[in-house]
Amino acid sequence: MQTERTFIEDIKYQYQHGGMTIRLLMANTFVFLVIQVLIVFGRLLGPSTDSSVSKVLHSIFSLETSFSEFITHPWGIFTYFFAHFSFLHFLFNMIFLYFSGKMFEQLFDQKRLLITYLLGGIAGGLFELLAHIVFPLLQVEQTNVVGASGAVMAIFTALAFYRPNLNVLLFGLLPVRIIILALIFILIDFISLGNDDGTAHFAHLGGVLVGILSIHRIHSTGNIINQTQMFWDKLLKVFSRNKQLKVKKGGRSAQFKTDEEYNVSAKKRQEKIDLILDKISKSGYESLTKEEKDFLFQQSKK
Repeated sequence: MQTERTFIEDIKYQYQHGGMTIRLLMANTFVFLVIQVLIVFGRLLGPSTDSSVSKVLHSIFSLETSFSEFITHPWGIFTYFFAHFSFLHFLFNMIFLYFSGKMFEQLFDQKRLLITYLLGGIAGGLFELLAHIVFPLLQVEQTNVVGASGAVMAIFTALAFYRPNLNVLLFGLLPVRIIILALIFILIDFISLGNDDGTAHFAHLGGVLVGILSIHRIHSTGNIINQTQMFWDKLLKVFSRNKQLKVKKGGRSAQFKTDEEYNVSAKKRQEKIDLILDKISKSGYESLTKEEKDFLFQQSKK
């Protein structure tokens, strides 16, 4: 008889088997809870402590848009897109991340999702920083940026430009092509530039740029995601001498995989995924053979 998992066991299980989307959600949730707990304790300990705690938290987790402040707090370019100080800001971004991430994982692998998220967040931060350096209107008041919006926009835009005819249910009722939604979001961000509405529109557009570039020549070594992945793999090989060799089963000799071989393999794999997804859209998931289901499952775990 199978026993029910405890809450902690279920969290561990979801982290191990839920995919990269769930892991990113958990990372954002953990940071949000840490921030909120510290804010509450700071508030309870009095105004002076509350101010000090808030200052420290923003120093760690927010991106400073003033260049002089950014130079002394450069880590903000990596921490800000995991941090949320407002519950509604956190909730909306996590809902957007969940649905975008899950659709992304059906088309691509988990490592690509992570890289797109990270590059989208970094690019969004750089866009905000450069905008505050270039445009006088934005230099009037020093601001800082938090939130995963730019990173999530990279994921969503990649989906929309890779599969523009994919239908999504707006408000759970109205089917709309995903590219239409993406173009509406991009237009709103563009026409809102310079508005004092508390939204980092330049960060969103930075994520959009990464999303578009991420699917440009997607099977080429010149693709921004593939380049990042190859750089990361090479970096890991520096710390692990066994990473460079791919050992075959049965004691056969190890082989190197050239960039050309990698591209051919990746293209064939993606073409097979596309054929399976097209079959699902036409005939449903149950129309797949066991081999196709197993292949799709294995790709979602990568």
